[in-house]
Amino acid sequence: LAGAFPDAAACLENVPGDRQIPDHPLVRQTVEDCLQEAMDLKGLQTVLGRIHRGEIRLVSRDTPEPSVFAYDILNAKPYAFLDDAPLEERRARAVQTRGAGSLAGTDMAALDQAAIDRVREEARPNPRDADELHDALMTAGALTAEELETFNPAWLDALAAAGRATRVRPTATQRDAESSDRWLLVAAERLPELGAVHGELATDPSIQVPPSRAGRHWTREEAVTELLRGRLTITGPVTAETLANSLAVSAADVRAGLTALESEGVVLRGSFTAAGIGRTALEWCDRALLARIHRYTLNRLRAEIEPVTPADFMRFLFTWQHVHPDVRLTGLDGLREVVALLDGFELPAGAWERAVLPARVQGYDPSSLDMLCLTGEVGWARLSEPRVLRLVSATPIALFLREHAETWQTLRSTNLEGAEALVSEDARLVLEGLRRRGPSFFDQLSDSVPFDVDRLREALAMLVAGGLVVSDGFSGLRLLVASGGSRRAVLERRRNFAGRWSATETVDQENLSETATEQYARTLLRRYGVVFRRLLAREPRAVPWRDLVRVYRRMEARGEIRGGRFVSGMSGEQYALADAVTVLREIRRTPLDSELRVISTADPLNLTGIVTAGERVRAAGGNRLAYRDGIPLGVMERDTQRALAPLDVADTAHLTRALSRRRVTALGTRTR
Repeated sequence: LAGAFPDAAACLENVPGDRQIPDHPLVRQTVEDCLQEAMDLKGLQTVLGRIHRGEIRLVSRDTPEPSVFAYDILNAKPYAFLDDAPLEERRARAVQTRGAGSLAGTDMAALDQAAIDRVREEARPNPRDADELHDALMTAGALTAEELETFNPAWLDALAAAGRATRVRPTATQRDAESSDRWLLVAAERLPELGAVHGELATDPSIQVPPSRAGRHWTREEAVTELLRGRLTITGPVTAETLANSLAVSAADVRAGLTALESEGVVLRGSFTAAGIGRTALEWCDRALLARIHRYTLNRLRAEIEPVTPADFMRFLFTWQHVHPDVRLTGLDGLREVVALLDGFELPAGAWERAVLPARVQGYDPSSLDMLCLTGEVGWARLSEPRVLRLVSATPIALFLREHAETWQTLRSTNLEGAEALVSEDARLVLEGLRRRGPSFFDQLSDSVPFDVDRLREALAMLVAGGLVVSDGFSGLRLLVASGGSRRAVLERRRNFAGRWSATETVDQENLSETATEQYARTLLRRYGVVFRRLLAREPRAVPWRDLVRVYRRMEARGEIRGGRFVSGMSGEQYALADAVTVLREIRRTPLDSELRVISTADPLNLTGIVTAGERVRAAGGNRLAYRDGIPLGVMERDTQRALAPLDVADTAHLTRALSRRRVTALGTRTR
């Protein structure tokens, strides 16, 4: 047909107007066969007409899996355009379907009790200290006395003494006789919701609501709904009566709140447990938890990976982040991949090119980073709150993909107005000039200000330290951080290699916060492969875990990631990329090599005291940390070596030699 009708095979951009269907008997017969035999177009027109006339009513139902009538849609790839092919295929694979005859239709909601128990255990708060208990209270809304029995009482006392949580008893007029002896532990931030539900509260001890939460007015219905939202994230399948008993409210109030959550798509109702099937009372379950229970039921835990030890997880991270010698990257593409892994991570300015990038990119060339910056693929900025407006090699600077610049500007902790108020008069003149004229080269700035080049450099350095100014190229940062007598020579030789200098743009943080949170959640997955709450302690600007969990649960429901228990000893929910799970399996089977891996203590892989046991080693650009088989052995702080694990004489000597080595610096100088 292409020979007879060349326009039918031509690129659409070269065909004027709409593409015409060739007038040929074979074409007409093919269209007729597709529309009338394969798809029954006339029957579809009849059904649509009856729907339009109101003869057929459409009713929506949420079910654990699609009906058999919907299977054709999943396989309608030749003619039904749903999404671009890769996305369509991923969505089709993400839909969980049950094989024919595996279960009777009436048993569709009968879930494996072992799967239910497992998900309940994964969702149940398992804090290791008072801070994690407070985070659990923020997520769950409130915890009952029974749920707190296994926790250390000292944590409760510590939170109460700090005014962060309190025991609450609803007043007698708000409680029935059965719940008269019940009390709840509530975080100070969530007291207004409980107060809106019960009115007057008896608290022990009496604490103050934080000002950030005290201003909002809660209606009783809204408060019940939000408390139920939190409770359902930790309970699994549960009846309305059980929820009402735990919050000391009426079952009618709970049913109204559950209906509101159901309309949002947050929860599903049904008979999910063996005890619930055949009962009159319905059970309710958080949608994300139910999806996980359903998946565990289908495969009988076949997708579960045996949790690895923290040491094996560190071995995995050395491979995942390309620090292991066998997987180090090369060239411009390798550097681009590394920046994507460390997207938005803030490190001491000098550590980027002295230690972190060379550890991941073999033969690292600083000009490659300049190229990525000048071509608009990568950007840099100070994102954290400045303590002092002075730019040195230890000043925190983040590298990020330009396409995610709005995300990091939204999540940044720097108060630009506050930083601007602290800068010098010279810096204020430069900043006003950049805002008035737009991005400018160094020479253009020099011609427009009434002071010399050295003062201009100091002004730019102060603005960079405050997060107020950036340049197109990374060489601009090198220019300002250059030390000692090399400053003037570097300034004269490279001052325009930085590209243009520009004022940091402000973004609408409120409108972009949800999008930024989702992007940050995806960035964490890309950086670590496996994500859990403890890792946020290493992140410079961590979004609250409760916000990230909501994103991860949505991603898990869509089949993009997996939830489960991947690293032993880490509390709370854990999520992983499918590729990361595969690498974890390989790492667990790989024999230990006993080789020392030396990194900067400023490196993102310095997870001492977070993933591994023992003390937390301070992140500093000039210090070095040695791992062996995922276990930290020692650290070199300035010129002082400290052991982090018991070592014999031979191991100590080997460790000393490894920690004493130096790397090639960004400016090309080499030290022994």
